[in-house]
Amino acid sequence: MIFSLLETSTGRLVVTVLIAVLGAAVFSYMDLPAAWLSGAMVFVSIATLSGVRTHIPVRLRDAMFVLLGISMGAGVNPDVVDRVSEWPVSMGLLIPVMICVTYAGYAVLHFSAKWSKETAYFGALPGALSYVMGLATERGADLPRIASSQSLRLFILVAVVPFAVVASNGEVAGGAGPAVVSDPVDFLFGLPLCLAASWLAVKLRVPGGCMTGAFFMSAGLNASGVLLLVLPDYIALPCFMMMGAFIGCRFGTMTLRQFVSVLGASLGAFVAAFVTSLLGAWLVAELVHIPFGQALLAYAPGGLEVMTILAYMLDLDPAFVAAHQIARFTGMVLVLPFITALVLGKK
Repeated sequence: MIFSLLETSTGRLVVTVLIAVLGAAVFSYMDLPAAWLSGAMVFVSIATLSGVRTHIPVRLRDAMFVLLGISMGAGVNPDVVDRVSEWPVSMGLLIPVMICVTYAGYAVLHFSAKWSKETAYFGALPGALSYVMGLATERGADLPRIASSQSLRLFILVAVVPFAVVASNGEVAGGAGPAVVSDPVDFLFGLPLCLAASWLAVKLRVPGGCMTGAFFMSAGLNASGVLLLVLPDYIALPCFMMMGAFIGCRFGTMTLRQFVSVLGASLGAFVAAFVTSLLGAWLVAELVHIPFGQALLAYAPGGLEVMTILAYMLDLDPAFVAAHQIARFTGMVLVLPFITALVLGKK
């Protein structure tokens, strides 16, 4: 009876949540940065690769993204307009840095790990997994290797980046953002606006639409001072935890044997790409005088939603990070078919 219940969608969700809670609790007890996100991710990833059938329903995921977007919008202060002047330089450097990041990963996968040209190319592209997989399918590339490489990179980013940011800032921010919480009237007016923005963003195919739409609406309301939208910790922290669990569930598409077989090559490609991102972030931080961690999250190779969440949790500028990650994603969608034809030739 119990085992049959665990095979249902509800049973798998309950198991996933329990594992995520354990991971978040352990990381919080150890006082690690971004504990609710990274702890849940690590524990659920290990469980998934060990054969546990973890699961996050699509509707729950979308609702979580909307709440995360609202929560992160609280990190955008009214002085955000003054900081927009920093963006042209960093946006201008985004393209060359991303090209270098992609080539660094490609060089490791193709020349060192001996992956085929097509598989190495798609495996090294920074993020946009579903779009990349679609293009890779048309090219006959090795899809399991690409999915493994992309998922592993996101996992390592979430596990490593908080420590890199904390090391550069010299302090641990584990957090939940502002201490003040909105009153019910602000939620009464603000929540429908954020839901409408999420719906519109999804319809317009904006990257990460559920979260992105709510984030920019919440950010605009908070920055303008029209409304104050700040979720309490008992809502925000479980959302961070569920996001970590969602990342961990991505490993359900591969077996442990597949994971081990690509581990060495994927780690090497990640190190090459991440070091390139570090150099690009350092250059941007020096040129526009922003925190190094903020530039690193904006230039990190992949994970629009996750990098924006980390910016908020680590007390950095989520608007800056989100704008750059969206620009990177949008640029990939627009130019990747042409770049792919240039690099790999026409089909």
